[in-house]
Amino acid sequence: MKKQLLAIVLGAAVAFSSIPYQALAFSYEVSKVKVVSSVSFRTQPSTSGERIRYLKAGELLDLVSVCNSYWLQVKDASGQVGYVSSSSTYVRMTTVQVDTEPNGEITASVSFRTGPSTNDARIRYFQEGEKVLVLERTNDYWYKVQDASGVEGYVSSSSLYITTTFAGAAEEVIEAEPVEALFQSEPNATALASVSFRSGPSTDSSRIRYLAKGEKLLVLNKVNSYWYNVQDQYGVIGYVSTSSQYISTTFVEPYKLLSPSVAAQQVIDAGMKYIGVPYEFGSSRYDLSTFDCSDFVRQSFLDGTGQLLPGDSRSQGAYVKSIGKTSGDWRQLKAGDLMFFMSYKGSSASSYEGIDKSTETITHVGIYLGDGRVLHTYSVESGGVRIDTVAGSQWEKRFLFGGSTY
Repeated sequence: MKKQLLAIVLGAAVAFSSIPYQALAFSYEVSKVKVVSSVSFRTQPSTSGERIRYLKAGELLDLVSVCNSYWLQVKDASGQVGYVSSSSTYVRMTTVQVDTEPNGEITASVSFRTGPSTNDARIRYFQEGEKVLVLERTNDYWYKVQDASGVEGYVSSSSLYITTTFAGAAEEVIEAEPVEALFQSEPNATALASVSFRSGPSTDSSRIRYLAKGEKLLVLNKVNSYWYNVQDQYGVIGYVSTSSQYISTTFVEPYKLLSPSVAAQQVIDAGMKYIGVPYEFGSSRYDLSTFDCSDFVRQSFLDGTGQLLPGDSRSQGAYVKSIGKTSGDWRQLKAGDLMFFMSYKGSSASSYEGIDKSTETITHVGIYLGDGRVLHTYSVESGGVRIDTVAGSQWEKRFLFGGSTY
């Protein structure tokens, strides 16, 4: 997901005539979760989750997502992702000013305007050689920028006037999808009594927590006669007993009667029927006139084989991992496997160097077709459901892992 700069901080109001344009530093503000009292950092959004460590007062954390009224998913300074109580006793939101270097240079004198149009007022003319901070690519013709004195405005994105290393300046701009809400698929099961929710299909597997009587669940798979693979309301994937003493469900698994190759082809055929259907983030799971990435994948599997997947890309990724047939090399995948991707960080390979993919958040999912192609949907501008080549593209750089759904 492409992160937008949240706010630009003006250091002081300085007249252009009284100070050189390059004299002031570039900076912006980012939101952080600040620890105000020592608190547990856990592997799951529950006090039953394993404690990674204690967070110390004063630590600053990146907010990954809001799980519910009680828990936040966060990332610490080392890159570790986990969960922390959202209680104001322990944490609060704060803003931190971050100094940064300019990422653009004016190559010819050009208008600096108040809006992304030649009809908008001119703030002034930029001078050749002037450094700027490109904040976003507003559209195909304009950048939103900050000058060295902290003023924000707009400038033509034409290479005649500006050069920049800003990630969104790539010729092929792929917008990362916003983070989806969890538990978008309708639950199909209810816990009839308190029962263990475990990390694996065995009483020897660690207990994630106890499920409460009346709690709603999404049964994804029946592993064997004794265990269901389920998703809870927080998006956590685990296992629960199939005993009718503990769970009631409408789940059926007709897809298991098919051979894997036949099932894969039926999913692909179903997905291909939606080529060109428009993209809409957060699309309704009951309306086939638009899709976002995970909605498209979910519908293709429902249509093709009757398999019900979780409703968001992160939970789909967790489910595939729970099956245990994953690979970080997309060339090892089979047709019909799911492919999971992180957010777009730039078009060059260097933009992805040094990234620990194990801590990256899934922001996109597609269906692997084989022969280096992926069937997916990712933006309004891309034209909706489409096929793209993986090798040598942003998709190859963004790829996290892929695997089978059963």
